[in-house]
Amino acid sequence: MLARHGVRVHTPHSRLFTTTTRRSADFTHAVIGGGAVGLAIARRLQQVDGAQVVLIEKHGMVGSETSSRNSEVIHAGIYYGHDTLKTKLCIEGKQMMYELCEKYRIPHMNCGKWVVAQTEEQLAALQGVHDFAKSIDVPIRFISKDEAQSREPEVRAEAGALESPSTGIVDSHSYMQFLQGDFEEAGGITALGSPVSMIRSPSKSQPDWRIWTAPPGSTSPVPESPSPQSPGPNASHDDNDTFITAETLINSAGLYACGINNMILPPDRHRTPFYAKGTYYSYSKSHPKPSTLIYPAPIPGHGGLGTHLTLDMGGRVRFGPDVEWIESPVDLAPNANSERFRAALEDIKSYLPGLDVDSVALDYCGIRPKLGKSGAQNTGKGDFIDFYIKKEEGVQGFVNLLGIESPGLTSSLAIAEHVYALLYK
Repeated sequence: MLARHGVRVHTPHSRLFTTTTRRSADFTHAVIGGGAVGLAIARRLQQVDGAQVVLIEKHGMVGSETSSRNSEVIHAGIYYGHDTLKTKLCIEGKQMMYELCEKYRIPHMNCGKWVVAQTEEQLAALQGVHDFAKSIDVPIRFISKDEAQSREPEVRAEAGALESPSTGIVDSHSYMQFLQGDFEEAGGITALGSPVSMIRSPSKSQPDWRIWTAPPGSTSPVPESPSPQSPGPNASHDDNDTFITAETLINSAGLYACGINNMILPPDRHRTPFYAKGTYYSYSKSHPKPSTLIYPAPIPGHGGLGTHLTLDMGGRVRFGPDVEWIESPVDLAPNANSERFRAALEDIKSYLPGLDVDSVALDYCGIRPKLGKSGAQNTGKGDFIDFYIKKEEGVQGFVNLLGIESPGLTSSLAIAEHVYALLYK
């Protein structure tokens, strides 16, 4: 059915419409966006009795944008403040991810993390992070300069460091492969190469969602119109075109979620996307190489958490990301700007003085979908924007996810449970 209009369907089984539930729609749920969060949601909803879920992904493979262009960190949940979805879902998702990875042997490592302070002022700032973590029972402890020097002699922590033992890393690609496989094994349908081009909401005469995808030859997103791909100049959509129908629609389109939002909701509920590009750097030397993740003290109002040191599952060191506000969601070329590169090197050398700067090179970039030029840390001063996950009022069966940036990967399984609860509890 989907293949009639050029949608590439990936499923190892032919279990479409095998449930006993009678319905008029093609699917019970349509999830737009095949990143880590969309995959987790589709997998969870496919577990509902009688469900038939389609996951619609614009690219030819899942997880090729934000979900695979990040630090792959399993975050502890220590930056996002009280009574926020980011804190709640990060803490829940962290535990769920560790359990899932352990059960299914998905590559991961609970390596811990240090947030290092070079001045008394930075150490005082870490006190707030420490006190918050303690208040929500997330493991945290201060370590002295002497202890830091003994354990990681190549790391500078002049004033001390904050240790987060529950932080870790995960192979995000293996994780997403598992989610996709488990979803499809349960009968879910993955529609790849299917950029959504038009959506019509349910009405009295048409009780289900109608979703069109762009045909071959469609235009790509452009900076002045950063919404999903649209039809070519000679294409049109009408009721005679092939479309799919679904009882419930979930917008998990990541960088393009605001575009999907604006297709569906009236103009007074439209959203403007903001894009925080982060450049990552590789390191070709074997030393210095700490055994834990190293973060600088966070800067209030900064869009990220500083140019930090992370490890991949092969033990390779990488640095990043920095923060550069951009206009286009497709601006993924590594930033060769010499001034930004020098600033990143200075940031890294502040905590890793033995760095061989000639061994640092541009690697890759990722873009965080934001709802404003907000800080990554909740300082309580109004410069923090939480996840937006809501069952929208006035629109039948529509769950909207906007601004799902870090800690989205860590939170993905908990976000899926949250969406399930919005629909069924």
